[in-house]
Amino acid sequence: MRDLVDMWGNTRMVVLTAMCASLYAAILIPFKVLPIIPGVTEFRPANAVPVVCSFLFGPAGAWGAAIGNVIGDFFGGIGPGDMFGFAGNLLYGLIPYKAWEALSDGDPVPRTAGGWMAFLTVVLLASAACALVIGWGINLLGFVPFRVLGNVILLNNSVTSIVLAPLLLSVIYPRVKRAQLRYCDILPHRRVKPRAVRRVGLCIVAVATIGGMVVGNLLSNGSLHLPFLPQADLVGGTGAAAVGFGLVPVIALLLVGVALL
Repeated sequence: MRDLVDMWGNTRMVVLTAMCASLYAAILIPFKVLPIIPGVTEFRPANAVPVVCSFLFGPAGAWGAAIGNVIGDFFGGIGPGDMFGFAGNLLYGLIPYKAWEALSDGDPVPRTAGGWMAFLTVVLLASAACALVIGWGINLLGFVPFRVLGNVILLNNSVTSIVLAPLLLSVIYPRVKRAQLRYCDILPHRRVKPRAVRRVGLCIVAVATIGGMVVGNLLSNGSLHLPFLPQADLVGGTGAAAVGFGLVPVIALLLVGVALL
């Protein structure tokens, strides 16, 4: 995660962050009129943008996703849940390029069966991490149950990115590579952990996201109970305390995994 700090010392990366944020927000805003959960989320074809920008611009894509999401939220109503939207989208833009580096040395433009498998794995992990953090945070505030919001975000992110991101990358990535505007061209001396460590981190991220989505749904629908909470723990029918406390260890594990990528 050192990349997220170091990139602010590079003018080109800062400019790319602004471009990614502007593009993400510009596509998010028109679709605010197509809400899935009013005031919380909507149909978002823009969700392919953080994945594409992550593969192209690395940490600039991550910050661009987080900042662009906040800009988009201004047009749908700002609230306390937006801090979780910022964190979830930061991970959504951070995990793709980090996970890809742990899996492959090739370009993130899937052409072979192995490339597609790696690409789908990366997109699903990033989508699940975003869904886990936002679903947990919004449920913790007592607004929307995890079993609803977490699954909607996971589906919204993953389907859009799987369909649109490969098409966009096949057109854009070769041009950005020739122009030497990829993050690895702009930050050639950035510090990278040994691949073995990064793969351990990737495994931890996978365990945390998959396990977190399963546990979050079980806690949210009442199939799983925490022994130190009353079984009737419901805040407006959301089970805020159960999901809030129950997913804290999973969120911590996710952050450890991301730190190792």
